[in-house]
Amino acid sequence: MLFIHKYKNHITFVSGILIVLGFLSGLLGYDNNKNITLIIATFIASVPILLKAFQALRIKVFSIELLVSIAVIGALYIQEYTESSIVTFLFLLGDLLELRTLEKTRSSLKELIDMAPREATVIRNGMTLTIPVEEVVAGDRVIIRSGGKVPVDGRILSGQALLIEAAVTGESTPASKKTDERVFSGTIVDNGYIEVVAEKVGEDTTFAKIIELVEEAQESKSKTEKFLDRFSTVYTPAVVILSIIVFTLTRDLHLAITFLVISCPGALVIGAPVSNVAGIGNGAKNGVLVKGGEILEKLSKVDTLVFDKTGTLTKGKPEVTDIKTFTQTDQNDLLRLVAQAETISEHHLGQTIVKEAMGRNINLNGQIENGEIIKGLGIRANVEGQSVIIGNRKLIERENIKIPLEAAEYAIKREKAGNTAIYAVIDNQVAGIFSIGDQIREDALTAIAELRQNGIKKIIMLTGDNQHTAQIVANKLGLDEFYAELLPEHKVEHVKTLTEKGYVVAMAGDGINDAPAIATADIGLAMGEGGTDVSMETADVVLMADKLTQLSHAYSLSKVTIRNMKQNTFFAVSIVFILLIGVLFKTVHLASGMFIHEASVLMVILNAMRLIGFNQKKENTERKLHPVQVQEI
Repeated sequence: MLFIHKYKNHITFVSGILIVLGFLSGLLGYDNNKNITLIIATFIASVPILLKAFQALRIKVFSIELLVSIAVIGALYIQEYTESSIVTFLFLLGDLLELRTLEKTRSSLKELIDMAPREATVIRNGMTLTIPVEEVVAGDRVIIRSGGKVPVDGRILSGQALLIEAAVTGESTPASKKTDERVFSGTIVDNGYIEVVAEKVGEDTTFAKIIELVEEAQESKSKTEKFLDRFSTVYTPAVVILSIIVFTLTRDLHLAITFLVISCPGALVIGAPVSNVAGIGNGAKNGVLVKGGEILEKLSKVDTLVFDKTGTLTKGKPEVTDIKTFTQTDQNDLLRLVAQAETISEHHLGQTIVKEAMGRNINLNGQIENGEIIKGLGIRANVEGQSVIIGNRKLIERENIKIPLEAAEYAIKREKAGNTAIYAVIDNQVAGIFSIGDQIREDALTAIAELRQNGIKKIIMLTGDNQHTAQIVANKLGLDEFYAELLPEHKVEHVKTLTEKGYVVAMAGDGINDAPAIATADIGLAMGEGGTDVSMETADVVLMADKLTQLSHAYSLSKVTIRNMKQNTFFAVSIVFILLIGVLFKTVHLASGMFIHEASVLMVILNAMRLIGFNQKKENTERKLHPVQVQEI
């Protein structure tokens, strides 16, 4: 079977040449030679078709090849050699053309695979070596020069460069990278020189996971595809029975055979999968990972979007804007104690305080004991022999710590200015308040406008931040509702309430802190530059470039992909219906019907291929959807 498949192109070519020679013999008056040549052409072209039909029968599947095989045997029986040879040739030719065009729909995945680096330059034992990328191990120092591909995920030890990260994020504009910043496998150094310490190698890299996810997604099936698969298992044997009925009623074997071939559901079976593959491929090319056809179909039905605030609607790069002390503790001493305690936390606000301390060259090597992370509220620890509690107002009240009036008023003032107020308590006394500010993403307003334009009816923000800051963001972005000062479990409750009311809900968050709510929603959307292990494994859709416009692209893409599937299904059913009417009225014959059938298969594939070049920006321009001015908090 592998031998036959390998030489399928040659078999098709030889049968085509024989058909031409047969017709030339007929024109010259050698009818016997014509028939012999056409019979040989039929037998040669029938071999791969009969083998596939036999393989399908062994697993009790009625395939399209079986229908064609029955028709060809019948055509030979009634001595319609022209019909039998042309049908087998067209079927093989159509199969080859389908394969070529299907490969084209997977071009986005192929482009990703082609971007994978093959070699790496590493420094080992003081020597610079060029080795296969499979031999790089975690901890290796890797050198990448201008034009080189980054072979690992890691952090820059030295150097500076502009990196093209299109393979990971979908962004073609080079990003500037310097010491201590992360780089990802598959990205390209456009200009510069960097030395990177390898943290993830081989199949563990973000780029390798992207390829794996896209491969799995393109193989997965939507509900429409699953239905069509079930339908075809019933439809194909039904066609055989109907053909027998046609023969019984008409006693016209040629008509029954033609009915059998024309009823092949080729375009119907291929239409939905090829749209699915092309749509997911487009998403991958644009930095959007959609984990399968069923997810794409469900995303297209979403009418309600729920956003986390920090890192989703805002940039997620907060800064300490002020440190106010209320005791005799020096500002830097307070910062040192708090930052040391925050080193046990992965929360973005805690890391912001740590970053501020490091920026001031404050030593954070003090002893930490009994460190405890209090989910959604803050942390508690003993630092340098002192009791330290850092968190929001709810935590301070829960710990029964008295908040001085001056501190309470100051916190409200900072919150009304758009900051998050973090209380710092030393030995059960409010010692200071850290003000942390963030900015609304530049593309937030544009993305929200695009989402509403494409069918989102309700947009809600859920945040653990204070009421004042949440209201500022909600007002500036024109959100329908917002809920502030929420714990992770409260976000889950809000999402459950929405789904119970009949909304189809998508939850967008950072993929870590909002994991419970993301898992509860109909569609989980994770944002994170380069992707995180958690977000890539738990979310249904991952936005690799950390941009909200990618979310609007994903939503638009899901809509056009499902519309494309429906177009293909309608077209396939219509063609079969028209052809069958033609067969019954004897205006469509076996060869011409087979030609139209194969042409219809190619038409649905070509229609699906339009998704490869789908560009939401172009569509929005055609709709005259104008960008909105950027606002900050």
